[in-house]
Amino acid sequence: MKNQKGFTLIELLVVIAIIGILAAIAIPQFAAYRTRAFNSTALSDLRNSITAQEAAYVDNEAYQACADASACEAALPGFTGTKDDAGASVMSAFAHALGGDDQEFTASAAHNNGDVTYGFDSTTGVISES
Repeated sequence: MKNQKGFTLIELLVVIAIIGILAAIAIPQFAAYRTRAFNSTALSDLRNSITAQEAAYVDNEAYQACADASACEAALPGFTGTKDDAGASVMSAFAHALGGDDQEFTASAAHNNGDVTYGFDSTTGVISES
């Protein structure tokens, strides 16, 4: 009788099944990690724009309105929104609206690939998510 070396078919099938189970767990987690990263980008841009808005208020004694990330970059010195490789904004929603004779503002931000919209109200100073 020959002394054969190698793996049996059963052993190979068990290894393939284990790899399949691990992949089934890892792939959805990877997608969730990406979504959370996109949401964090939107939150970061919102916080940076709020800081720039407050700095602009110190200079102008009024908040600045802007309808999208590009307009906010023009209106708020020091603010630069996150862009993709082509240089386009990655935000699907980004705006600052004024109220109270330009003495208060609300802001919102959402990433194109995220699943959360963040909002800010200067009267409360609270960032909310929806």
